[in-house]
Amino acid sequence: MADKSLNRTELVAAVAAESGQSQATVNGVVDALFSVVSSSVADGTKVTIPGWIAFEKTHRAARTGRNPQTGDAIEIAASDSVKVSAGSKLKAAVK
Repeated sequence: MADKSLNRTELVAAVAAESGQSQATVNGVVDALFSVVSSSVADGTKVTIPGWIAFEKTHRAARTGRNPQTGDAIEIAASDSVKVSAGSKLKAAVK
C-alpha cells in the first residue's frame, strides 16, 4: 500500500493554500465539520456529501464468538459502529 499520508495539520495547510483562507479559519471549519458529523451520526442521522462520502450509524447484534487461545465460546455484546462509504466522484478520482 502507499506510504503517503496527510495528517490534519497538512490537510488544514493545503486547504488554506487552495482556498486563500487563513489556517486558523480553515482549522475552525474542520473542527465544526467533524463536530456536526459526529453528533449527527451519533443521533442516528446519515450524513452524505453526494458523490464524495457518506457516514452512517450501524448496529451489530449480540453474537457468540470463540476465544482464539482456548476455543471457549464467549458472548460478544451488541454494539453500534460507523459505516463510511466512498461516493462515485471519490472512487473515480482514485482510479
